[in-house]
Amino acid sequence: MSGHLLRRRHLEDEPRAPLGRIIRLFTPYRGRLTLVAVLILLSSLVSLASPFLLREVLDVAIPARDAGLLTILALGMILVAVATSVFDVLQTLVSTTMGQRVMHDLRLTVYGHLQRMSLAFFTRTKTGEVQSRIANDIGGMQSVLTTTASSFISNLTSVIATVVAMAALDWRLTVISLVSLPVFVWISRKVGTERKRITSDRQRKLATISAMVQESLSISGILLGRTMGRSTELTARFGRASDELADLGVRMSMAGRWRQSSIQIVMAAMPAMIYWAVGHTGSISVGTLVAFTTLQTSLFRPAVSLLRLGVEVQVSLALFGRIFEYLDLPVDIHPGSRTLSAVRGEVRFENVGFSYAETPTLTGVDITVPAGSSLAIVGETGSGKTTLSYLLPRLYDVDEGRVTIDGQDVRELTFETLSDTVGVVSQETYLFHASIADNLRFAKPSATDEELAAAARAARIHDHIAALPDGYDTLVGERGYRFSGGEKQRLAIARTLLRDPPVLILDEATSALDTQTERAVQEALDTLARGRTTITIAHRLSTVRDADQIVVLDHGKVVERGTHDELMSRAGHYAALVSRDEPLELV
Repeated sequence: MSGHLLRRRHLEDEPRAPLGRIIRLFTPYRGRLTLVAVLILLSSLVSLASPFLLREVLDVAIPARDAGLLTILALGMILVAVATSVFDVLQTLVSTTMGQRVMHDLRLTVYGHLQRMSLAFFTRTKTGEVQSRIANDIGGMQSVLTTTASSFISNLTSVIATVVAMAALDWRLTVISLVSLPVFVWISRKVGTERKRITSDRQRKLATISAMVQESLSISGILLGRTMGRSTELTARFGRASDELADLGVRMSMAGRWRQSSIQIVMAAMPAMIYWAVGHTGSISVGTLVAFTTLQTSLFRPAVSLLRLGVEVQVSLALFGRIFEYLDLPVDIHPGSRTLSAVRGEVRFENVGFSYAETPTLTGVDITVPAGSSLAIVGETGSGKTTLSYLLPRLYDVDEGRVTIDGQDVRELTFETLSDTVGVVSQETYLFHASIADNLRFAKPSATDEELAAAARAARIHDHIAALPDGYDTLVGERGYRFSGGEKQRLAIARTLLRDPPVLILDEATSALDTQTERAVQEALDTLARGRTTITIAHRLSTVRDADQIVVLDHGKVVERGTHDELMSRAGHYAALVSRDEPLELV
C-alpha cells in the first residue's frame, strides 16, 4: 500500500469530541473567562438580596408601618435590579466576544490544516463537503461557543447560591424542592443523546446539499445540466434532499419535547405544593414563605437552563466531532526548513517510485534536467507523465528515491522556497471570480500596474485587456468563463511571468486549443520558458521537437530518452507515437 495515502476515515461513523479537548479551545482566553465568572458571581450574589429584602418588607416594614425602612428596602430592590442588569450586559459582551474569537480560531485552524493536505485528499473529497464543515458545522456552534461558558457559570452559581439561601430560610422545604432533580437530569441526558444523533444526520445532509449546490449551480454545472436536459431532474434531486433536511429539522425541534414539558409542569407545581404543605403546618411566617417561593422560582429557571444546556452541549459534540475529524486527518506532506539562494535550476529525479494504490505508477525513474535546459515528457495515457510533474512542486511526495533542485531534496525545502522556485502552467487554468489585476497579483501581491502590463505584453494578452471597457479591472467571471481558453491560458502565463520562477512545468498547456490559438499561446510560452529550466508534458509535436531532451514513459518507467532526431532514428516507442499522427494524450 502506498505510504503517502491518507488513512481513510468512515465519515458516516459518529466522530468523537472529548470534552477536555473542547475546553482547551478556551485556554487562550483564560483572562476573559475569569472576568465572565467574576461578573456572573457578582450578579448572582446581588440578585439574591431581593428575596431577603422582600421578606423584610412583608414581615417588618409594612406591619410596623415604618415608612423610612420601607423606602430604604424599596430603593435597595431597585438598586439590585440595576446592578444585576449592568453585570449581565457586561458579561454578555465579554462572553460573546470570547466565543466569536474561539470560532475564528477554529475556522482558521481547519482552513490552515486543509491547506497543508496533499492533493489526494481533495481528489476524493467534494468541495461542498469541505465548505460545509467550515461554514455549517462551525457556524452551528455559535450559540454554544458564545453563551455556553457564561450560561453554565451563571446558572450553576445561581443554583448553588439559591439553594444555600433556601436552606437558610427552611431546610425542610429545600429538601422537598430538590428531591425530583435527579430524575430531571436523567431525562435531559436522554433527550441530549437523541438530539446529538439527529444533529449528526442533519449536518451530513447539509454537507450533501452544499456539495449539490456547489456542483450543479456552478457555471460548469449549469452548462452540463442544460445541455444534457437534466435541469428538471437536478431540481427534483435537490428538492428531495431539502425535504429530508426539513424533516430532520422538525425531528430536532420535537425530540424530547414532551419529556421536557413534564419537567416544566412539575417545577411549576412545586410552589403550589409548598403552599399546601405550609398551609397544613403553619410553621413559617408569610414573609418567609413568599421569600422562599420567590427563591424557589429563581432556582427553577437556572436549573432548567442547566438541563437545557446539557442537551445543547451533547448536541454540539456532534458538530465538534466533525470538526475534530478534519483536524485529525494526517498531513503527509510536511514543510522543510531549508531555502535556496542563487537558484541555477538543475532538476533531478533519482530512482523515483510512486503509487496511488497497490499498482506502482512510477518505478525507478532517473532523469537529469540541466539548469536552463528543456525536457519533454511523452507517453501513452496512464504512463505517469502528469504524476511525474506533480512530484517536483510536492503536490505529492515520492514513495521511493528523491527529487532534487540544485542537489537539494525538495522535501527539505520550505513551501515558500519551493513555490518561488517552481512555476506551473497547466491545461486547466483556474481564475478567481475577481478582476484581471487581482488574478495576476495573486502571483505577486506587490506588483505595480506597470509590471502587470509588462507581464501581459510578454504573454501576448495586453492588447486584448486594454481593449476591454474596464481594462485590468474587468471581472473574469467564475473560473474565468468570460474569456476563451486561449485567453485564460495567456492570463495564466502572465501570472507565472510575474512570479518569475527559475524552474517551469508546462502541463499540456496548449492541448485544448485550436491551431491558431495554440500558436499565439505557444509564442507566449516560448517567452516564458526563455532562460528557465523547463519541463513540458508533451501533447503535440510542436512542443516536443525542439526540446533539449525527450523522455518516453511507458507504464511508469523510462523506456527511451534523447532528442527528437535521435529517438526517431531508433524506431522505438517514440517513433511509434509519432507515426500514429495523433496527439500524445494526457495522463
